[in-house]
Amino acid sequence: MRITVLTVPDCPNAPLVRERITAALDGRQADVELVEVLQEAEAAWWGMTGSPTVLVDGIDPFAVAGAPASVSCRLYRDEQGRAGGAPSVEALRQAFAGTAVPAKAPGEECCGDDRDELDPIGRAGRGRRAPKERGLRAVHQAVLRHFAATGVAPGASDLAAAAAEAGRTDDVLAELAAEDFLTLNDSGRIEAAYPFSAAPTPHRMRLANGVEAWAMCAIDALGVAAILHQDVAITSRDPLDGRPITVTFTGGTARWDPADAVVFVGQRAQTGPAATVCCDALNFFAEPSTAEAWARQHPDVHGRITSQSDAQRIAEQTFGPLLAQD
Repeated sequence: MRITVLTVPDCPNAPLVRERITAALDGRQADVELVEVLQEAEAAWWGMTGSPTVLVDGIDPFAVAGAPASVSCRLYRDEQGRAGGAPSVEALRQAFAGTAVPAKAPGEECCGDDRDELDPIGRAGRGRRAPKERGLRAVHQAVLRHFAATGVAPGASDLAAAAAEAGRTDDVLAELAAEDFLTLNDSGRIEAAYPFSAAPTPHRMRLANGVEAWAMCAIDALGVAAILHQDVAITSRDPLDGRPITVTFTGGTARWDPADAVVFVGQRAQTGPAATVCCDALNFFAEPSTAEAWARQHPDVHGRITSQSDAQRIAEQTFGPLLAQD
């Protein structure tokens, strides 16, 4: 379980929320990260609706529908309805218990078991950020940085330094693939490291450094801006009628063209990694009507149409923490 505490600098309730998190964990192991947020745009990146905001595996369990991004103080109600500057210990215990997902073996469903609820953060609720154990995170982050710097997948020699520093001399990529942080071809080379694809896809990106790269799906493309915190230009096409769609991130703000564009977030009722089960079912559409028509043509895909803001929120929660430093 990964717990992220979002606060403004010198937030008076930051020590309180951390104290309560420690009490709620009651000795249970978890990655707890404190992130200081300075501006409204950063708050929007993270899904922060006031200081402090607690994310559990990238999700705000205390979210209030329609609450705007904010760097102002946030109030919570305890079990007796009293207002306070942090969730109660009991509320945190319930949040941590509700997000605990047992590890699944490779080959189980990548998008969750409940077909009425799509998994917004990947890997059956366990998130896309590799754990620190066994050097997985260090090598995973090296893979992502190489994609961001070059637009192509790294080879073994490109990862040798990161693997050695993490104390890995065996096939760490195979372990990352088994946990669905990336996919490998028959030769053991990287085919994809979500959100990046080593092969052309319908979702092309131009990064602020001039590098061009491909994303695995629409949500992944939106997630690249969240990972890198830089300007990104995305070009794609409506899979029903071929109309071009662009999403341009400038200074943390996205501009969509057409203005009515949406994202369909879907999955298939089968087992396997996200690359085969989910990725081609998450697409940009020029307008809701074409998304609805596409969904009717693909009855094997379970999903829903999401708004631009909702798609960006899912992408930010899924991919925003991937390169965060411990």
